Amino acid sequence: MTSALHTSALKSLTLLARGKVRDNYAVGSNRILMVASDRLSAFDVIMGEPIPGKGALLTQMALFWFDKLGPGGLNICPIHLTGDAPESVVTPEEVAQVRGRSMLVKRLKPLPVEAVVRGYLAGSGWKEYQHNGAVCGVALPPGLHNASKLPAPIYTPAAKAAVGDHDENITFEQTVAMIGADLATRIRDLSIALYEAAAAFALTKGIIIADTKFEFGLDADGTLTLMDEVLTPDSSRFWPLESYQEGTNPPSYDKQFVRDWLEGALVDGKPWDKTPPAPRVPDAVIQKTAAKYQEALARLTA
Repeated sequence: MTSALHTSALKSLTLLARGKVRDNYAVGSNRILMVASDRLSAFDVIMGEPIPGKGALLTQMALFWFDKLGPGGLNICPIHLTGDAPESVVTPEEVAQVRGRSMLVKRLKPLPVEAVVRGYLAGSGWKEYQHNGAVCGVALPPGLHNASKLPAPIYTPAAKAAVGDHDENITFEQTVAMIGADLATRIRDLSIALYEAAAAFALTKGIIIADTKFEFGLDADGTLTLMDEVLTPDSSRFWPLESYQEGTNPPSYDKQFVRDWLEGALVDGKPWDKTPPAPRVPDAVIQKTAAKYQEALARLTA
């Protein structure tokens, strides 16, 4: 295994926040260095054991999609990358913590909405559909099954939660109340356009993007900008096309392998209650999870 970075410790920059995966540092007043650690969270709890190489892989995949969907590619919307090298803003001793796993980005005003797009019925969406025939207020046709492809992608936003809390599914009308009709509509339309473009491309590589989430912010001029990570196994549900079958949960290129193990894990002889601290994740599960992430990147970029 390669060495893993569970938590970065840059002394030359001011730490702004530690998320579930990313450590964000201030670079002057208008830029942020986003360092993707190898931490893994499941059920909103950060595991004690990192996944070696995960942060670099997530960064490579996000950069791949930014290049494909942003101004250098399909130009669907502005993106938060500055184009500057992350290594240029840290000391020589800190370069090893940054190289290959970081993005130097514009400092934006984040909008409090997780822009979720679903092309298939899965996870919490499938559970909600079984209950009321809708997902986040979006009515769907009867007769759909687990993993069914939807007639058209749907936008099902969520309100961002603090680290450790669950994001809350909300309706489009609630996002209008939060950020105004203009921004809410633009975020919805951009998110669907981004999803459709990415899903069409991924399909040519044998990957189904069942659902994903985007985050947006405003720059100093008020320009709506795509930010954070995009279309990685941490923010999306990727399924291999060859094993997809409606009615069953396809194997996914993400941390589902860890989630499945945790569902059966014991703490002091009892099933884990999904609160910290998490059980120790065995090396075999870590290696299998790392392989799933690596396979997804290899397929997409082949």
